[in-house]
Amino acid sequence: MSRININDTLPDFQITTSLHDDVKLSDLVKQKTVFWIIRYIGCTVCRYDVHLLANNYQKIKDKGYDLFVVMQSDKAHIINELKDANIPFEIICDNKLEIYKTLEINPAASKEDMVKDKEKLAAKVANAKALGFKHGDYEGDELQLPALLITDKDLKVTYVHYGNDITDMPSVDELIEKIL
Repeated sequence: MSRININDTLPDFQITTSLHDDVKLSDLVKQKTVFWIIRYIGCTVCRYDVHLLANNYQKIKDKGYDLFVVMQSDKAHIINELKDANIPFEIICDNKLEIYKTLEINPAASKEDMVKDKEKLAAKVANAKALGFKHGDYEGDELQLPALLITDKDLKVTYVHYGNDITDMPSVDELIEKIL
């Protein structure tokens, strides 16, 4: 498959989540859904994104959307890392990178290409560290770039954004106020 576009239908992946084993995506998607696709739970800024999404989850729900975060982490890492966190959504555990590869959510070519806005990344890292987040285990592809997909209840894509570097994603506030 190639990169997904608006009006394409997301493949009905067989997935494992933080709460489910070996289910079809269509069995879990029952309404408009945001797929926030990032690296892995040990990544400081990814963990910060999960925190921000959890804190704003009700605002996303109030707009009529559900949310899944997709990560390269395996289920055991997700459960271990988030055991003391109150995460109100499921995390899709794509440690075999099937979703990333199928949708061509590619890694950066190099570490230099991974971060183009060093100030934006530094600010995000500082915010994450201020909350006590620190780097954990490495999983998946360290150069993985992010993406954001929104689908209707039938997995038809209504919004798509492929990040050109690790900082090239809408903020959670932008997602809620401008995109949803």
